[in-house]
Amino acid sequence: MTTSAAASAREILNRLHDVMASRTNAQAKLNKVVDIVAEQLSSEVCSIYLLRDGVLELYATRGLKQEAVHVTKLALGQGLVGTIAKNIETLNLDEATSHPDFVYNPETGEELFHSFAGVPIVRREQAVGVLAVQHVEPRRYDEVEIEALQTVAMVLSELIANAGLIDDSPAYTRVQDTAPTMLTGLPLVVGMARGHVVFHQPRVTIEHTVAEDTEVERQRVYSAFAKMREQIDRMAGQSEFGIGGEHEEVLETYKMFAYDEGWARRINEAIDSGLTAEAAIERVQQRTRMRMRQIDDPLLADRMHDLEDLANRLIRIVSGQLGTAAQLGLRQDTILIARNLGPAELLEYDRRRLKGVILEEGSLTAHVTIVARAMGVPMLGRVHNIRHLVTEGDLVLMDVNENRLFIRPTPTMDEAFETKLAFTQKRRAAFAAMRDLPSVTLDGERIELMVNAGLRDDVAALDVTGADGIGLFRTEFQFLVSATLPQRERQQRLYRDVLDAAGDRPVIFRTVDIGGDKALPYMRQDDENIEDNPAMGWRALRLSLERDGLMKAQARALLEAAAGRTLHVMFPLISEPWEFEQAKALFEAQREWLARQRKKLPQCVRYGAMLEVPALAEVLDILLPELDFLSVGTNDLTQFLFAADRAHPKLAERYDWLSIAILRFLNRIARACRDHQVPIGVCGEMGGRTLEAMALLGLGIKRLSITPASVGPVKAMIRSLEAKPLQAEITAMLANGRMDIRAALTQWASERNVELN
Repeated sequence: MTTSAAASAREILNRLHDVMASRTNAQAKLNKVVDIVAEQLSSEVCSIYLLRDGVLELYATRGLKQEAVHVTKLALGQGLVGTIAKNIETLNLDEATSHPDFVYNPETGEELFHSFAGVPIVRREQAVGVLAVQHVEPRRYDEVEIEALQTVAMVLSELIANAGLIDDSPAYTRVQDTAPTMLTGLPLVVGMARGHVVFHQPRVTIEHTVAEDTEVERQRVYSAFAKMREQIDRMAGQSEFGIGGEHEEVLETYKMFAYDEGWARRINEAIDSGLTAEAAIERVQQRTRMRMRQIDDPLLADRMHDLEDLANRLIRIVSGQLGTAAQLGLRQDTILIARNLGPAELLEYDRRRLKGVILEEGSLTAHVTIVARAMGVPMLGRVHNIRHLVTEGDLVLMDVNENRLFIRPTPTMDEAFETKLAFTQKRRAAFAAMRDLPSVTLDGERIELMVNAGLRDDVAALDVTGADGIGLFRTEFQFLVSATLPQRERQQRLYRDVLDAAGDRPVIFRTVDIGGDKALPYMRQDDENIEDNPAMGWRALRLSLERDGLMKAQARALLEAAAGRTLHVMFPLISEPWEFEQAKALFEAQREWLARQRKKLPQCVRYGAMLEVPALAEVLDILLPELDFLSVGTNDLTQFLFAADRAHPKLAERYDWLSIAILRFLNRIARACRDHQVPIGVCGEMGGRTLEAMALLGLGIKRLSITPASVGPVKAMIRSLEAKPLQAEITAMLANGRMDIRAALTQWASERNVELN
């Protein structure tokens, strides 16, 4: 906000302060507010809608027909005003009718106006109204004008609360239900947990928005920043997970946000406009949320959650409302409920009592997910409206493995869950007992069982599971959790740590797979390159070959990290042989450069390719002589084969990994690899399911790279079957094109006591 913009906002606040202090009734105050805003923003229309009895009612307006006041009403989600309230978002349109949610209300006379901007009036995380402006000429309102509207909306929240105009029964009131309920979400950290509901923290309600003394508010913010940074420094210094974990990079990035001078400067500018310290912090957060929604980038949204955590922490400190659930202490086994969490907030909890976390938001790449994984706390995200479906103390059963959440279970459900939990623990113990046993079939066929990884902490799974190595190390994870592009030295340190932890066991590093649906916030993307179908677009090796500076840095980091050892490098998303040849040549050029610099080099570099693009199968005879190994990425391969997005809930049910099409395709690839004596493996979810893994063994595939949790069950399956009869059976099944292979394989396994659970 510029100095002039701050002065303009302060002028509005000064006038609103006089309105709030006047002895007139609430309706008269609202009428005066719309006059002030319309005049200050040179807008023909300014209107206030309030949520009453579950609908948005036009309460005051300047510019629309006065007879529409208290007559025009909109449901949540109806029209532009209803959309703003339902989504708690800002709209800024140069042509209102172009928006898909536009609804015309003839009694208002608004057909004269083209431009529209509106902001929600928020109280206790709920929209209780909408402030909107309109203009005859099509134009987008400036950012400073939108900020002024958001500032006014904060003051209105205080005004209507004091006037008793807050709806006592809004649409989002918590449901006081006692019936058992089953919900699903997005599995973030697998595991099972049983505990009682504790809300992380009710959001601090800002009671006063207009500052009496700007300098006093500024000093309050300075003091709060110092205290918050001291807390963050203390948390970042914790070493409870051991040294060198990926969570350390997460906390360092989080610490960087805490010390961001730009953030502090924007809060100071909001104070200059006349807001209290609490309101200024919230005002800056509203701006951040609005920008993130416009960018619509999930990775940037994850970074926003860190800022949200810091802003909440700062507001608690400055307001003196420090009583979080973590600080009050957990008294029993707890399932924590929150809209979202920052990594520092999670670290404050007693790990002896914290059994699980449920979030309304959350994602696999969020910093809090990485920290929860390091803590070993099961976490389920994107459980819609969870904070309004449970009450403090409710018993909750979490089975993230099955993506199930049971609220207020019956005694029978609780007993069944306890039985499954005990059985799971017993099974885990049985798998642990097999840790040092080889993955060998009853007739002596040796199968390599490897794990997928992407974080430094994931390497610990090798010792826990007894896996043969890491068949897929996703190097992009380091790029996704970082606020800036990781420098070569930092990459090298990670790769060396992973190789040191793996010891003699092989680690296959997949070169960075970013771009497309894994866009990085710090990597510029031109508007013309924004893709409708990013999963099949400019990503992975395609992007790396174009931006070869990024790949050269990664090549050097890998080569130096593997000095004196064997380095396994795998290139993703190859569709033609020349792509592999160009990537290998780039690596070899970096190896030659390092040799000239007298750097220590790997004893051997083995180059492999991922087969995810079906086209590559048609040119394998050309590529295989150049390869040291081939890995099939069944996740992407399957969606490309079936033209079915694996993230789409309806399309995901349209294909089966045991369909004749997939198995015949994989059989052709496996046969070609055997003919050229090139080792072939599978990395993907298919290999982690016991029945599907059994089918892969039947195709002659002898290396699987799977999640650590799948190693025990798959090893038990391998050790309970004979490979040669299985291969003969699969050959016969593939010849019969109409056979239900899933049913036939299940029956075959049952008759021979193959362990599939």
